[in-house]
Amino acid sequence: MTHRPAPTDIAIHPLIAGRWSPRAYADRAVAHAQVVALLEAARWAPSAYNVQPWRFVVFEKAQDPEAFARAFELLVPFNRSWNENAQVLIAVLADTLNAKGEINASAAYDAGAAAMALLLQAHAQGLAAHAMGGFDANGLKQTFDIPERFTALSVISIAHHGDARALPASLAERELAPRARLSLEDIAQFGAWRETR
Repeated sequence: MTHRPAPTDIAIHPLIAGRWSPRAYADRAVAHAQVVALLEAARWAPSAYNVQPWRFVVFEKAQDPEAFARAFELLVPFNRSWNENAQVLIAVLADTLNAKGEINASAAYDAGAAAMALLLQAHAQGLAAHAMGGFDANGLKQTFDIPERFTALSVISIAHHGDARALPASLAERELAPRARLSLEDIAQFGAWRETR
């Protein structure tokens, strides 16, 4: 299932409503040109003072299977279990220092914006993309010699959409379950902060 628009209370852009995080992947290579387009979308994200603190380490199964395998092993076992057909892994990093060597307090926020642009571009290209926090961040930095100033925030797996029925029953159920989010009342305050439940 590739088309699962969110049941929004208010109409929003279809690209945003349609983006979701699938786990059913097809075992078919993703073209390098498509991967480059994802990175180009991320490149144009907004950032404080236009510092652009996002960095990406890209692992393409078809281009460099050895590096891909090393990155794949850094996923937690649960994420490895459903990513067997993933074709691309992209580590999302934030440069925690600015050009003066000072702490950039908005680095993670800005890198998150770039990652979201990448995810939206993947959806626009008809690709399945899933951002994960379940990976060995320290292992990633050590394995790939990433300098200390960079924080590893997430790993995004990318592939062509697959058949949810091929997933284990528990994951197939999650894949096909109705999409849900907290209500607007739970996440937004107008005019002042009020205690929520």
